[in-house]
Amino acid sequence: MTSILGISGYYHDSAAALLVDGRIVAAAQEERFTRKKHDHRFPENAIRFCLEQAGMRTADLDHVVFYDKPLLKFERLLETYLAYAPAGFPSFLRAMPLWLRQKLYIPREIRKGLGGEYKGRCIFTEHHESHAASAFFPSPFEEAAVMTLDGVGEWATSSWGVGRGNKMQLNAELRFPHSLGLLYSAFTYYCGFRVNSGEYKLMGLAPYGEPRFVDLILNNLLDLKEDGSFRMDMSYFNYCQGLTMTSPKFDQLFGGPARGAETLLDDRHMDIAASIQKVTEEIMLRMSRHVHRQTGMKNLCLAGGVALNCVGNGRVLRDGPFENIWIQPAAGDAGGALGAAQFVWHQLLDQPRVVGASDSQFGSLLGPHYSREEIRAFLESEGATAHEYKGEDDLCEAVADLLANENVVGWFQGRMEFGPRALGGRSILGDARSREMQSTMNLKIKFRESFRPFAPSVLAERSSEFFGMRASDESPYMLLVAPVQESQRLSVNGEASNLKGIEKLKVPRSVVPAITHVDYSARVQTVDAARHGRYRTLIEKFDQKTGCPMLINTSFNVRGEPIVCTPADAYRCFLATNMDVLVLEDFVLLKKEQVGAKEIDVSAYLSQFQLD
Repeated sequence: MTSILGISGYYHDSAAALLVDGRIVAAAQEERFTRKKHDHRFPENAIRFCLEQAGMRTADLDHVVFYDKPLLKFERLLETYLAYAPAGFPSFLRAMPLWLRQKLYIPREIRKGLGGEYKGRCIFTEHHESHAASAFFPSPFEEAAVMTLDGVGEWATSSWGVGRGNKMQLNAELRFPHSLGLLYSAFTYYCGFRVNSGEYKLMGLAPYGEPRFVDLILNNLLDLKEDGSFRMDMSYFNYCQGLTMTSPKFDQLFGGPARGAETLLDDRHMDIAASIQKVTEEIMLRMSRHVHRQTGMKNLCLAGGVALNCVGNGRVLRDGPFENIWIQPAAGDAGGALGAAQFVWHQLLDQPRVVGASDSQFGSLLGPHYSREEIRAFLESEGATAHEYKGEDDLCEAVADLLANENVVGWFQGRMEFGPRALGGRSILGDARSREMQSTMNLKIKFRESFRPFAPSVLAERSSEFFGMRASDESPYMLLVAPVQESQRLSVNGEASNLKGIEKLKVPRSVVPAITHVDYSARVQTVDAARHGRYRTLIEKFDQKTGCPMLINTSFNVRGEPIVCTPADAYRCFLATNMDVLVLEDFVLLKKEQVGAKEIDVSAYLSQFQLD
C-alpha cells in the first residue's frame, strides 16, 4: 500500500488530499473546519480528517507533497520588488515577515504540522503542474489537451500541455505579471469586491451591464495576440509594487476611483463587469483554439482559478474547437493539493492510470460524513424536534412535498464537497418555478446581494430540454453556464424590455424564473444516479409531483461563511436564518416546531463571518 498526502497552503484556500494506491480517499479545505473563509494557514484539520478517513497515522505516510515551489515564488517576489524599487518598499515590508517566518521553511513547517512523525522527504511540484495534474489525471479522458488559467504560481500565470495515459507534459506558459487571473481580479477590486473571493460576484454582475468598455480595455490595458497570449500595460496596475490592484491611471481611464465595499452599484460598474467578462471569454477562446491547433486533441481539461469562470467555460465548450471538456471541481488552489498527490503517483512513481466511463473524482464528495447515530445524538443534545425516516423513498417523498410548497430546505447528506460548489451534499434547495424564490433566498436566507443568481440542479437526461446543451454534455460540478432554451422562455415586452440594471430582476424570464439569469443563462449542474445518489432521488420525486426536473441549489451557508461541515454548523445556520426545513441525513426538522431550541443570537452569528 502506498499513501500520498498532498498539501496546499499559505496563500488562500489551504487544503489536504490523500491518495492510497492512487485512489482518492479524502480531500477537504481547511476553511470548512476552522470556519474562516479561504483560510490560508497550514491545513492541520484537513490533514487530520484525511488520515482519520483512511484509518492511518502520520507515520504511515509514504510521501508528502506540497503544491508549489516556495523558493521559486520567493525569487519572483524579490525580482519584482527590485524591478519596481523603491515604489514597492511598503508592500515588501508587509510581505517579508510571513516569508521569513514560514514560507521559506515549508519542509520544517510541514514536519511540525505533522507532529514530527513523518520521516520521509517533502516533495515540491510546480504550481501549474499541480493544477494541470488535478485537471487531467482524474478526468475521463485517455488523452487530452490541458490548460491552466490562474492568478500566479511561481512565475507562470497560464500554461498548456498534453496528457496521455499516466503522463502529462506542459509545453508553454504565460508569465507574471501578465495574468488573466490577476486582470480579472483587478476589475474585481475596482468594482468593490474582495480579491480572491468576489470574482464570481463580478461574473454574476456582468449580465446586468452592457460591454461598452471592451475596446477601451483592449486598446489600453492589453496587447492581445491571436493565440490568446497577451502583455499588460502595467502602468494601469499596482499589484506588482503596491497594496492595491489598480493604479490612478486605471481610475482615470474608467472615469473614477475604485468602488468602496458595500456602496451603491451603478450602471457603470455593471458595464465594466460586462466588459471584462467579455474580454476574458475572448482570451479563453483564443487560447483554447491555439491549444487545439497545436495538439490536435478533441478533449480539453481545465484547472486554475479562472477555470471557475463557468460563463467562460460554457463559451469554450459551445464556441471553441474541443468536443469535450472536463474541469477540476476544485479548480482553485485547494485542488492543487489533489493534483500534487496525483502527480507523484502517476508522473513520478510511474503508476498506471485506469480510465473509466466517468471521471475518478467521485462526484467531488470527498469530505467528512456523519452517521445516523451521530446525528441522532447531536439532535438529542440540542433538544431539537425531528422526524426520523427509515427509508430513502419516504424521506425524499416528504422533502419533495415540502419543496413543492415553496419551503426553503437545508439539505445535509453524505460526504461534504471538495471545491467551492455545493453539489447536493451541503446545499440549500428551493423551487425553481417560484417567482419570489430568488429574492427570498438571497435576502432572507443567504443575507447577500440581491443581484446574485442561483443555479439549477437538473436531472441529467432532461438538461437539454431546458438548457442549450447537447444531450451528451455533462456538468456534474456546476462549472458550465448554458442558455435557457427558447422554448422555456417567457416573452418580455413593453416597458419590461427596457428595464436597466438591477431593475431587470423584476421580470420573470422563463418557466423556471428562480434560476434564469437576466441574460437567460443558467449555471447548470446535471445530476446523475452514479454520482449523486439520494440527491438524484429527491429531484426525481420533485419531478413526479410537479413536472419540473430541477431544483435551485445554492451552498449551505450565509454570506461570508464557509459551507457547513458538521451537523452542528448546519443546525446553527438553520436556526439563524429564515430557512424553513433542515434535513440531516434521515432526520427532518421543521422550523415552526423548534420551540424548545436553544436561542441563537443572529447578529452575533452573522457578524463572525467577514463579508466577502
